Amino acid sequence: QVQLVESGGGLVQAGGSLRLSCAASTRYFNTYTMGWFRQTPGKEREIVASISGRGGNTFHADSVKGQFSVSRDNAKNILYLQMNNLKPEDTAVYYCAAGGIFRQTADSYDYWGRGTQVTVSS
Repeated sequence: QVQLVESGGGLVQAGGSLRLSCAASTRYFNTYTMGWFRQTPGKEREIVASISGRGGNTFHADSVKGQFSVSRDNAKNILYLQMNNLKPEDTAVYYCAAGGIFRQTADSYDYWGRGTQVTVSS
């Protein structure tokens, strides 16, 4: 069982930055593909970014390329999402997830955090 706890969300003005963190409680952190997803009311959860176990492969959704950056610190068991130039449409609950395969669909991930709210005001 892997427990994931997100932090770093909050209220920010458009154009601002936030860094989300996700702390994982597993000694095998570097074997898991990690992903960031986001969800708004009435919409399906969508992939934002993902990173392979050792960090050699990353994926960023087209909507956040050049704006968000995923990274991980395997020594600390922490996943990060650096979010720059935030826009009101980035407002969502952001979830981190852990899975065994480097894929971009929610059903590829086995463990989920509870989410952290990001609100971007215009």
